[in-house]
Amino acid sequence: MSHGTSRLTGVGVIRQYPFDLAVVSVAAILAYGIATAMPDGNALRLLVAFPLVLFLPGYALVSVLFPATERSGREALSTRIDRQRRGIDVLERLGLSVALSLAIVPIVGLVLPFTQWGFTTVAMAAALCAVTVVFAQVGVVRRFRTPASERFSVSPLASLARLRRDESAVATASSILVVLTIGLAAGALLLGFLVPPSTGGYTELALYSGADGEEQVAGNITDDVAPGESVPVTVSITNQEGESTDYTVVVQEQVIENDTVVERTRLESLETTLDDGTTGNGELNVTPTASEGETVRVSVLLYQGEPPEEPTNENAEEDTYFWVTVGE
Repeated sequence: MSHGTSRLTGVGVIRQYPFDLAVVSVAAILAYGIATAMPDGNALRLLVAFPLVLFLPGYALVSVLFPATERSGREALSTRIDRQRRGIDVLERLGLSVALSLAIVPIVGLVLPFTQWGFTTVAMAAALCAVTVVFAQVGVVRRFRTPASERFSVSPLASLARLRRDESAVATASSILVVLTIGLAAGALLLGFLVPPSTGGYTELALYSGADGEEQVAGNITDDVAPGESVPVTVSITNQEGESTDYTVVVQEQVIENDTVVERTRLESLETTLDDGTTGNGELNVTPTASEGETVRVSVLLYQGEPPEEPTNENAEEDTYFWVTVGE
């Protein structure tokens, strides 16, 4: 009597370990490490995030679902159809990998906010890495349980040989078209990750009445003052430029005749530096120099950096104004 022995020893398992799934597992771990170690906006971080989000999880799941290679037409006619071991070709595998990755990522993104880790970059990268590695190991088990003759393995040369033996020119052309489409889509997505379109930043300028702890109201600024009396205003600047920015504010009294500025007088100025996404407020006491009974326009001109020698509403980055009449 003979006793059955395992056909795969420890060394045999290592030698027969699927090369593609080993690469997928290692790539996922490396992508997680780089994505969490690099700062936001780093090109290398975006580069490794691309396969982790759009390919690796889906490829690992495809390996679980389809451990066998594609059967030829002759094999399908001469053997009994076994749906459990039915395989797909390399092109279908690549296409499904992208499609399933796009399905896995939203699911992970919906689940993470309900966990103790929350929806963060580190948590998302860790979850996608874990999903990829787990699916890859289950795929390894599935392949080992598939007969060696039917087991899927990565062999580019063999794939090209099968493509040449394909009797259908339409199938060959379709396969090439699928490969090109996947490559172009992946390249476009990668370009979008690495070189995102510039939407441009902006700065907001606003004036509020009141100062020194008074209630601030948008508009409603005093428009009638006595000679020598000041108008208290608060200048508010919001930086949405995407980076820290230096600002200079110039307060200018303007005499208007026939809708044309005929005289300019610089009243006040202030300088500040704001980080991106922050708002700064500056209180000013604007004292018009106009004569009694004269109405002037007080313009608040905002510049990034140093203002020009002759500040105007036209050359300012942002501007706003209010009218003041100097009464008795």
